[in-house]
Amino acid sequence: MATPHPATAQQLPPTTAPKIQEALDARDALADALSQAGIQLPAMDIRTPWADDRKAEARYALVHLGVCSAPIALLLVDVITKGIAG
Repeated sequence: MATPHPATAQQLPPTTAPKIQEALDARDALADALSQAGIQLPAMDIRTPWADDRKAEARYALVHLGVCSAPIALLLVDVITKGIAG
């Protein structure tokens, strides 16, 4: 199972919650899938493309994968290649 991530939709203003929750769900699903493949990206997080003090509703949020070592990058290549080959 993936390591818990610090950001949650409950910590954010209600107007941003749906888009932030969508990104949190995508991040967690990706972390779980990677974990099942034996891969962990510890720096995964979500980001919004604007300053945190913006009052408007979030139009979208991004799943930030962070950085990884060369061996982890090669594991990702292997998993993706196997998935493509089906």
